[in-house]
Amino acid sequence: MNTLHYGWRNLWRNTRRTCITLAAVTLSTAILIASYGLMDGLMQHAISNATNLVVGEVQVHAQGYRGDHSIYKALNRPDLILRAAKKYDVAAAPRRYGYGLVAVGTKSAGARFWGVAPALERNTFDLAQRLEEGRFLSETSQRAVVLGHKLARSLKAKIGSEIVVVVQAADGSLGNDLYTVTGILKASGDSIDRNAALIHAADFDELFVSGGRIHEVALNSRGKLSIERLTEVLSIAAPEEETMSWRQLLPEVSDMVNLFDVSILIFGLIFLLAAGMGVMNTMLMATYERIREFGILKALGATPWRIIMDVATEALVLAALGTALGTILGLAGSYYLQEVGLDLSIFAGTYSVAGVAFDPIWRATISAKMVYLPVVLMLIIGLVASLYPAALAARLDPVRAIHRP
Repeated sequence: MNTLHYGWRNLWRNTRRTCITLAAVTLSTAILIASYGLMDGLMQHAISNATNLVVGEVQVHAQGYRGDHSIYKALNRPDLILRAAKKYDVAAAPRRYGYGLVAVGTKSAGARFWGVAPALERNTFDLAQRLEEGRFLSETSQRAVVLGHKLARSLKAKIGSEIVVVVQAADGSLGNDLYTVTGILKASGDSIDRNAALIHAADFDELFVSGGRIHEVALNSRGKLSIERLTEVLSIAAPEEETMSWRQLLPEVSDMVNLFDVSILIFGLIFLLAAGMGVMNTMLMATYERIREFGILKALGATPWRIIMDVATEALVLAALGTALGTILGLAGSYYLQEVGLDLSIFAGTYSVAGVAFDPIWRATISAKMVYLPVVLMLIIGLVASLYPAALAARLDPVRAIHRP
């Protein structure tokens, strides 16, 4: 207790210097916490968009399907996959895929048709709620279609527009029909925006004469199971199929998340070193000013370890006060960035990275990790920075130190 008291008292021998160093530690801690919150928010947003919007945490396909997307390469036993998902309380959405042409008036484009079960899509993913206008597919077949954002724009399609569809059916015949646009999706990623045309699974089977083929089961536990555990469960349930996690399906997004982790580490080290140098400078100046005092203490019997402890405690008190103030300031800034965010729409509207759409409002997240990591590291850096000045004070010769002018 006396050591802490002396450390606190000694800090304020030079108020200006202490306040400058305290401000540096406070600002460094606050900036680190707010920056970590922003970076973590961006990563969480990327992962959430990748998994909760449409891709899911894990997908199961027939072997080789992802190579050519052939309508004939369907899952052998999708019921086994759905049964395993139900057993572990994991939401799953079976999908059918096929390609064809769509036209509205004189405008035409290629499209990738998704045959979906609307109720399961709503239960598993957020895509059904991501509508720019209109409504998602109903539970019954109604010759309705929901279009991707860019596809609808290129066709000049609106809610209620009739679309002529022409496809190559699975039996070799030419399938064609009329569909009504009931919904247009918001920007959700390039692969969806440019060519996605979502129709009811029953309509898909009739249009493509697919015989109920299912090409993909996308699963999303929303964090109930780890990706590794979910992949293992599905690999056991359907060993003959290809099971892939979102990190394998979206390697660019996975690499981006890993890159952010490294960037945060480098960014943090720069600020920590700057704050550590400030603490070291303060302690060095304080040590040189108190050389005679340390000499007297050693002459009176103080051990080198006692002097080291006094100097280290003084630095620790300075770092603790700075991190406490920085934590308050950083949390306040993070809360603001979480609720309001940074509006990047002046640079671009909704944008996508590696095919995953991002909202133009960049928001932070507040978590225990983003607080305790900068605080603990700052305290450690402050303590380490004090060791050199403490060692100099502990090695002083008492006679020379007392007679120092």
